[in-house]
Amino acid sequence: MDVRVLARKKNENLSDKQRSLVTYYDQRSPIAEQFRTLRTNIQFASVDKIIRKIMVTSSTPGDGKSTTIANLGIVLAQQEKRVLIVDSDLRKPTVHFTFQLPNQTGLTSVLTKQSTFDDAVLETAVPFLEVLTSGPVPPNPSELLGSKSMKDFVKEIEGAYDYILFDAPPVNVVTDPQILAENCDGVILVIRSGKTEVESAQKALDSLKKVEANVLGVVLNDQKQSDGHHYYYYNEK
Repeated sequence: MDVRVLARKKNENLSDKQRSLVTYYDQRSPIAEQFRTLRTNIQFASVDKIIRKIMVTSSTPGDGKSTTIANLGIVLAQQEKRVLIVDSDLRKPTVHFTFQLPNQTGLTSVLTKQSTFDDAVLETAVPFLEVLTSGPVPPNPSELLGSKSMKDFVKEIEGAYDYILFDAPPVNVVTDPQILAENCDGVILVIRSGKTEVESAQKALDSLKKVEANVLGVVLNDQKQSDGHHYYYYNEK
C-alpha cells in the first residue's frame, strides 16, 4: 500500500496548534492534501476487507504519530464520516493537548467502570469528530489494554462510528501496540525522516507482523520538501 509522505513546510502565519491541525486550519495546503491522499489509500485498502478500526503507532517517540492521527481523523470527518479518536497511549497521552480538551476522565475511566463512555467522550470543533482522551495514567497500561474490559468496550462502540482511530505508544518502547493490534482492522506505522533508523523501522514492522497485525503501510513524516514538489510516496510492500 502506498502511503503519502508528509513533507515539512511550515506556514509561518499559523500558530503551533494550527500547524499541528493543518487539515482544519489550512485545508488548501499541500500537507492537507497529503492527508487526504492517505485517507483515500486507506479507503482503497477496504476493498477486500472492511477497515474501520485503525491503530496509528510509531517505531520510537517523537516520530509524529499523534499529529498524524489527529489530521487523519479530521480529513475522515470532513467526508461526514463519524470518527472517534481514542488516546490509547496510556503512558504519555497527548491527544487532549492537541485538541485542547480536559483529561480528567477518559479511556482508563471507562475501562475501570469509573465513567460511562457517553460521559467521557468529547466533541471537537470539527463536525463528526469526537475524542476519547486517555484519562488518568494507570499503573498497568498493558494489562488494561489487553483486558476483557477493553475488548468489550471496542465491541460496544464500533457500531456507532464509521472509523475508530487508536493512538498507540511506540512499538519499540512497549508491548502495548502489539496488544492493541488485536482489536484493530489495520495498523499504520509513522516514521520520521532524518530521525528514524532503518533498523528501528524494520524492528517495529517485524514486531507488528509477529502478532499478525494488518499493517496497511508506513507514513514517512517530516520529509524535506523539494522545490516544485509537493509530495512523495513511500511503498511499504
